[in-house]
Amino acid sequence: PVGTAIRQLSYKEDGTINYYYETNVKWLIFSQTRKETSILSINNNQVTPQHYIYTREGTGKDKRYEWRYNAIKNQASDIERKREHTIDFSNNLQDKLSYHLQHRLNLIADAKQKNYVYSVISTSGSIKDYTYQYDGEEELILPYGLMKTIRFKREVKEKEKVTYAWFAPELNYLLVKLYQVKGGNGQFEAQLSSLK
Repeated sequence: PVGTAIRQLSYKEDGTINYYYETNVKWLIFSQTRKETSILSINNNQVTPQHYIYTREGTGKDKRYEWRYNAIKNQASDIERKREHTIDFSNNLQDKLSYHLQHRLNLIADAKQKNYVYSVISTSGSIKDYTYQYDGEEELILPYGLMKTIRFKREVKEKEKVTYAWFAPELNYLLVKLYQVKGGNGQFEAQLSSLK
């Protein structure tokens, strides 16, 4: 292990949801912290992002992105670059973190589906479809304990990147393991160690 990751969901006073993800990695001379926040709402099992913030600090170039979304007006504001975009939100558009929560809600509603497609707005303002394909069932021994899981795969062929995600039905389809491969080499792995 070379770091820790935290994923947290909390409700704000105004009724919106704060969905947060943070990684802290330290290995030899490499040190990096990434934080991602999506402020969103959920209605009829549909996640609607409202505000997205991403920061990366440490070894390498620091980065910061911030977006505000107005699904009713089909508007997206790039706060850092001071640019406005007209975006079609009719296809349940997600930000780069909120689609994780939408995927979990979709699994809770119907875990038998083999393909899930999410339209995701990138930090540059372009929209890409993220596809999760069912990739089997697996029993895992995690720091948290022994878990029966279902595995999904997301492939980005032009970048030679494959992400595998394991979800535990007994934990209401919580993401319990993530593994990413790029160009045939393992890049990243996270496993559930504790749950509050």
